[in-house]
Amino acid sequence: MSKIVSIGTALPAYCHRQSDILQFMQLVYASNDVDRRKLRFLYSQGGIDQRYSVIGDYSRPAADWKFYPQTENLEPFPSLETRMALFNRFAPQLSVDAIRNCLEGVAHAKDITHLITVSCTGMSAPGLDLQVMELLDLPKNIMRTSVNFMGCYAAIHALKLGDAFCRSDKDARVLIVCTELCTLHFQREGTMDNIASSLLFGDGSAAVLMMGADATHSGLQVSGFHSEVLPNGKRDMAWELSSSGFLMTLSGYVPELIEEDLDDIIERGLQRHQMNKADISHWCIHPGGKRILEAITKSVGLQKEQLQHSYQVLQEHGNMSSATILFVLKRMLQEKPAKLFGAAFGPGLTVETFMATS
Repeated sequence: MSKIVSIGTALPAYCHRQSDILQFMQLVYASNDVDRRKLRFLYSQGGIDQRYSVIGDYSRPAADWKFYPQTENLEPFPSLETRMALFNRFAPQLSVDAIRNCLEGVAHAKDITHLITVSCTGMSAPGLDLQVMELLDLPKNIMRTSVNFMGCYAAIHALKLGDAFCRSDKDARVLIVCTELCTLHFQREGTMDNIASSLLFGDGSAAVLMMGADATHSGLQVSGFHSEVLPNGKRDMAWELSSSGFLMTLSGYVPELIEEDLDDIIERGLQRHQMNKADISHWCIHPGGKRILEAITKSVGLQKEQLQHSYQVLQEHGNMSSATILFVLKRMLQEKPAKLFGAAFGPGLTVETFMATS
């Protein structure tokens, strides 16, 4: 077994109120009063107050835009190369800020034996893993791997890898960092997928330190994982490359698919560890959106108060893809949960879950 010893988080410089982002989106997506009213309604119902971004334009008047062209049609629209240049500029330092927050008073960077970097919003080679190594002066012989393009559930997949490393080496000190700059990939076409993405996603980074169960440090003991794929949702949640950035597909059917199938998946995961829902004291659920959280409460039979941390993270940060569930878990660590069940969702439609105890 392994344990989660600490979690650190970091946010980029620009905090945008949802009402200010709405004004930006109305300039791009709304050509008339009817469209503006529709957007205003959607933004008022999303359960999000603010989001963070490495781009300042989302709450600036058009005359002050720095990333997007100050033109009516946003031409020349930022290319994939331009967006990746910003990822390479901002993601390494944001990752390091989260890692330092994670390690402070707990461990030294020189003691880290394994490094796992996670992102679905930027890729290059040499990549984020080597950039983090250099900035933190990590050991040159560190074991490193990357989890790329797996979407919102990738943090749990990384925890699964970290758990395997800790089980195979009792002296392992595994550092995971999930860094997502989702707002780099804004798209100007007024499709429902693009409008949904513009409503939900923000930027952020979260780091986790994992050790073997026998380590002297206190922490949350990981007891197991369970994952399943819902083939019926294969095309309802997707993430693809294009010349103008990454394209999100987020169908309105996703909450329905989750509501229909999640309870059975959770039951099967709990049965593997001889537990049932009544045993769980804390539900660590990825806040993919307000409708998804509402679907989960219906499917699993939970009260809204049992997902208060998920709702609060959504309200304060939006959906930061893989980093988001770690923001939720960080809040729960302070409460020393007796038995915790975590779940996140992503392309596939994939459901990843984990169980842990104090």
